[in-house]
Amino acid sequence: MQAQTINPKDRLQTKRLVTRTSFFALFLLAPVLNLFRYDLTETRFIVLGFPLSFNLDLDWVTQSAPVDVASQILVWFILPILVLVPGVLWVAWKWGRIYCGWLCPHFSVVETINHLMTRITGRPTLWEALKKGRRGKAIHWTCLTLVCALIGFSWALAMLSYLLPPIPLYTDLFTGNMGFYPSVFLAVATTFFTLDFLFARHLFCKYGCAFGVVQSIAWMTNGRGRMVTFDTERAAACRDCTKACDEACPMRLPTRSHKRAKFTCTQCLQCVSACREVQKNNPEGSLLHWAPGKPSRQTVLIPVRQLGNEPAGRRD
Repeated sequence: MQAQTINPKDRLQTKRLVTRTSFFALFLLAPVLNLFRYDLTETRFIVLGFPLSFNLDLDWVTQSAPVDVASQILVWFILPILVLVPGVLWVAWKWGRIYCGWLCPHFSVVETINHLMTRITGRPTLWEALKKGRRGKAIHWTCLTLVCALIGFSWALAMLSYLLPPIPLYTDLFTGNMGFYPSVFLAVATTFFTLDFLFARHLFCKYGCAFGVVQSIAWMTNGRGRMVTFDTERAAACRDCTKACDEACPMRLPTRSHKRAKFTCTQCLQCVSACREVQKNNPEGSLLHWAPGKPSRQTVLIPVRQLGNEPAGRRD
């Protein structure tokens, strides 16, 4: 009789927690530490503590030769774009929306609120909970709404600190001397983010995030891009499972389906971790893996004709 082998403790989500927490802290503290922000009062960027004006103020432009102006535009605008954009697209082409799953502050909030809502209603989203008839207690919903509002306010304040000098902004906030327009911005942004975190969350990630869609499109053009793959030959091992992988997915995707059905996958690998937990006593291990895909009609954005599978008479 073959002895059972237990998989080592899954550390995927621990690694993600470290990267997500670190990036979320960076998102909140970057303006305060002058790592990166745009100062509306001085109309210039602040990068690593240094003002970045690009030497393109109106007086300099009018007094300089066209060649000098063109060289400044080339060095400070065109070249960074030519380097940054292909780099981002290459990462997305190879690993999909890995930024979303491993770094994005918004997705971190999505997972946090999903966890809280699951504890209240047994379902990670409001719409699924209502469909199942699980409404939760009023006190729990009140607490959840307050949490969403608190996170929404922190987001609004962080966004505003990217546009206004953060130290004076925080000083005015705590002393009650906030100006009219910053107050309006905080009120509107807090309301928007609170509603997003309470009702939308993953829906915004799916349909409202332009950067996420661009990453997904780049990923779908690579038939061999990293993706969650399902071992179909061992599908019988799923028989006693209650769809733990699908339930774990923050984006509510069919995790065992083909790539096009997982167009908005964030590569968070929660489905993989869930499968590993379910199959931890299975000698063959998890049925889900994060591995390079295999080019097929289901792994590309636009289905292409598979010449190898066509009748000989139809080939050119």
